[in-house]
Amino acid sequence: MNPELTVRTYTPEPLLGHPAKLVGALLADIMAGRGLAWRLFVRDLSAQYRQTLLGYVWAFLPPLVGAATFIFLNAQGIVNIDTGALPYAAFAMIGTLLWQVFVDALTAPSQSLMAAKSMLAKINFPREALLLSGLYMVIFNFLVRLVLVALVMLYWGIAPSASIVLFPLAVTVLILTGFCFGLAVTPLSGLYGDVGKAIPMVAQFWMLLTPVVYPARSSGLAGMLATWNPVSPLIVTARETLTGQMPSLLLPFGIVAVLAVLALFAGLIAFRIALPHLIARMGG
Repeated sequence: MNPELTVRTYTPEPLLGHPAKLVGALLADIMAGRGLAWRLFVRDLSAQYRQTLLGYVWAFLPPLVGAATFIFLNAQGIVNIDTGALPYAAFAMIGTLLWQVFVDALTAPSQSLMAAKSMLAKINFPREALLLSGLYMVIFNFLVRLVLVALVMLYWGIAPSASIVLFPLAVTVLILTGFCFGLAVTPLSGLYGDVGKAIPMVAQFWMLLTPVVYPARSSGLAGMLATWNPVSPLIVTARETLTGQMPSLLLPFGIVAVLAVLALFAGLIAFRIALPHLIARMGG
């Protein structure tokens, strides 16, 4: 006897008309798409470094180049940044490595969607698998860069303390926050290529408004921007927990973490509702 086949019924009724069914279908597709997400991740990982001379070195270069400029300016006395007991070079390198994790998470949803643009209208599969595959890539790149972080700490003699147990949580919230922002602009990036081109420029300017290569300020315009910048407590907390310092922004960190979880849930629902219309506009 033939096994029972899954029956899926498509109706013109709005998805938001049955919230419970919408959430149930979303969770079911996320679980069902895990295997496909892994295969897409392996394919994309192989293609990403197959035709490069330096290979996985490219995972380190963007944050290293970003930090090198500020390290040089500080060493030459052009800018004078006091980071306390933590050497500035280590401070800036760890900050830029963490910032690159955020940027990777920010660009992952739109990149995954555009990479699968040709197959979206031709094959019926759980669309959330695309998002999962992009998330897998972000986590992989972070784990690769973690080796460089360990070398930086070893070279400058930075000893972690008990607060390091909070570091995985801090990085997780950092990734989720970047992913939420990326998920919010994914429909626009699918329709307009300008959005994808603008994201790196916005991210570069955003970095200068975030205490990545300088300590967080508490006064003036820089202090105000750091206070209302949702990424600031995430970067600061991740760096402090990694380098043996007591976290100084736990309350803002907790608020951003809760908002990130809620935004992720809302973003996944919005993605599921908007994707059919997006596929039709993209022309399959």
